[in-house]
Amino acid sequence: MIFLWMINRQIFRKKYNSSVKISENGLLIPNRLLREANLFHLMMPKNKWEIIANSLLLQKNEIMRIDILTIFPEMFESAFSHSMIKRAQEKGLAKICLHNIRDYSTDKHKSVDDYAFGGGAGMVMMIQPIESLILKLKAERTYDEIIYMTPDAKVWNQREANKLSLAENIIILCGHYKGVDQRVRDHYITREVSIGDYVLTGGELAAAIVVDSVLRLIPGVLSDETSALTDSHQDGLLSPPVYTRPANHNGWKVPEVLLSGNDKKINEWRENQSFEITRRVRPDLLDE
Repeated sequence: MIFLWMINRQIFRKKYNSSVKISENGLLIPNRLLREANLFHLMMPKNKWEIIANSLLLQKNEIMRIDILTIFPEMFESAFSHSMIKRAQEKGLAKICLHNIRDYSTDKHKSVDDYAFGGGAGMVMMIQPIESLILKLKAERTYDEIIYMTPDAKVWNQREANKLSLAENIIILCGHYKGVDQRVRDHYITREVSIGDYVLTGGELAAAIVVDSVLRLIPGVLSDETSALTDSHQDGLLSPPVYTRPANHNGWKVPEVLLSGNDKKINEWRENQSFEITRRVRPDLLDE
């Protein structure tokens, strides 16, 4: 059984953020927190403690605010009105604000795009309406990150989601057409994120994926907060197979070890299955 140490996120920042180290796999680990929590090293693998140290299970007093800048705010209505994202908002753990970039255009036609200098196919999102909106938001509060969703960026993964779950205020800019004027990226964006090596029509679907992956890590969003610790990629491995009732369906039986009640053997089976599945499906993860 994993022992959970729940602490206040605000205290965590003040007390521990001044002294952190970055582990080999890219997770932030507060040095002082590691020294004061030797119990964890006796009770769970180090990689899972790194996840907790990086705030997966840190108590959260303030609301995480996410401002999404888009020319199609309607695209988010369904995605954010169901399941865990809906729960996060209803429980007051997160606030998602959608902003239509067109509303900030000074053009009488509310234009947000224009032809690219130098020619070529495709339109480019103009700097003026994006800049006006970003400056308005920054005048109201401080932001931890201003993220731009784009295919020509570092690919999003679970480690990045873990880190971003510490943030209080985030802006996510959704590109469209051939992208945004480079000067937006040069002067306002603090992080660029891709969800994979392919191109979507716009950044809206990608932004929804990032939001979902982050909000589900906030304590109180999932019914069982330990569930996030056993997800694929949290410890560098893919998850083992899972089964539920009935134990025998058409002769397809659940592995006997899962019915044994022996926690030690069950955990060993799950670890072995995780390793074998990762080796077969994603051997690249074992090299990281």
